[in-house]
Amino acid sequence: MKEITVRELKQKLDNKEDIQLIDVREEYEYDISNLAGELIPMGMVMESVDRISRDKPVIVHCKTGRRSAVAIMNLEKQYGFTNLFNLKGGIIAYALEVDNSLQTY
Repeated sequence: MKEITVRELKQKLDNKEDIQLIDVREEYEYDISNLAGELIPMGMVMESVDRISRDKPVIVHCKTGRRSAVAIMNLEKQYGFTNLFNLKGGIIAYALEVDNSLQTY
């Protein structure tokens, strides 16, 4: 599985690169803090395949990187995605290393 660090993501966002950012956490977690990505809760990922781009890098994240890793493995296995990247450490790592104004939980 391909991974991206929080600093690499920050650079892509700062450079306004054409990426899709997907958050697989639950809505209540997204409401606490988010990276302005598209919310597709873990339980909805497999039925929301049509919302996931195949023609640009897609960075998938959760709180720590575990749920997003499972989502990516399932999408790659069942639907053949090759453009998915797991955000290493999730939003917690992003808050600790990049933007400490994000609320952690």
